Amino acid sequence: MTHEPSSPDTHAEVRIVAATPEAARRVAEVLRRCFASTEQRSYPAGGEGGTRLHLTLDTARTAEPAQSWLAAGTSAQQPLDHAGEV
Repeated sequence: MTHEPSSPDTHAEVRIVAATPEAARRVAEVLRRCFASTEQRSYPAGGEGGTRLHLTLDTARTAEPAQSWLAAGTSAQQPLDHAGEV
């Protein structure tokens, strides 16, 4: 991240799993347009040939798209966990 460090409490570790590296990069690009982030790191996602992409977002350093969305109070009222999520 290219700014003054903020509290670790505002950082979110994001893992993107996609069928192709390009799909993972496109999702990461959207996130980077909303939040300050570290350089992405990519890894193979198992025997199926997919890609895992890791990056750290700083939720205290938001860009305009995220600021307006967060200010609108769009937080979920209930957990949206997927079955088998770790």
